[in-house]
Amino acid sequence: MIWDRWRRRAAPEQVQPPVGPFADLLEEAPVPALLLDATNSVIAMNRAAAAFFTAARSDLPRGVIEVTREGVLLDVLRGGRPEREVELVHSRRAVQVRLVPGPASGDTLMFLTDVTDLRRLERVRQEFVANLSHELKTPVTALRLAIESLEGGPHESDWRRFVQRALDEADHLTGVIENLRRLASLEAGEVRADLGDLPLAEAVGEVVQRLRIEPRTKVEVDAALTVRADRQMFGQALANLLDNAIRFTPDEGEVVISAVPTGSEVVLRVRDHGPGIAPEHWERVFERFYKVDPARSRDKGGTGLGLAITKHLVQAQGGRIWTEAGPDAGQVFSVALSRAG
Repeated sequence: MIWDRWRRRAAPEQVQPPVGPFADLLEEAPVPALLLDATNSVIAMNRAAAAFFTAARSDLPRGVIEVTREGVLLDVLRGGRPEREVELVHSRRAVQVRLVPGPASGDTLMFLTDVTDLRRLERVRQEFVANLSHELKTPVTALRLAIESLEGGPHESDWRRFVQRALDEADHLTGVIENLRRLASLEAGEVRADLGDLPLAEAVGEVVQRLRIEPRTKVEVDAALTVRADRQMFGQALANLLDNAIRFTPDEGEVVISAVPTGSEVVLRVRDHGPGIAPEHWERVFERFYKVDPARSRDKGGTGLGLAITKHLVQAQGGRIWTEAGPDAGQVFSVALSRAG
């Protein structure tokens, strides 16, 4: 057994009692496990630990820092606490560390459970609740103010203004609720893509015409390009991207829609001529309610859900979506879909 072999290598002059069948269980455990001696040297590790730390088991025994490249694990060993959550610097992972007595006197077994994704999901959930509360609080407050103003018996011109404000905020609330419902259906896999051969130029033209934005768009899509896509999902995703691009492009600017074949895919690009997005926001703009500039987005009429819905619509069709800076200004959103045929 591997734990027997490592203990014999660490102290060949001593007769070591067998660790027992438990060693095989440790070797196959899905979490990293390290066996350390009284000097905090790693004398054995299971397969999961070797993969996690990219360490060679043939080099053992070695100090815990040499093996893991993580000084915080030595702090855990010296701290005397049986369980602790720490951030690993080298691998940039959050782990739950648990220490238990080893099979021989002075030995310690260290188990590590990767909780990075769990903590990220907790953070996303907390941000979602906070952002949703903020997103709903603004129109509800505006509605209340409009209604309170109507109670005072305002002049007819003011009355109409307050009623219109109330209607606008009610429409905004309806949009948020509808988008949340749609996003929940997509995330739950309740919406299935009906993939077929879709002529790209034709599909793009339909969306541009439906949105009535022809004067502000420039389409550069070869009529021969065809992708595997769901016509309705593709239309919704492109409409969201174009709506976003139009809102952040100055009146004198235009939105450019282009497409290029790349291997087995076709990459469709929607480029605006707005202020652009700083690189640190590029991955997060597809999260629910994430806004680069909340005040500006609210002023532009966004709900913070359009890009999240677009991401799931694209993924449901087996595609990819990302964003990057334009060649000289603005922002480019790219969607890669499989080529037909």
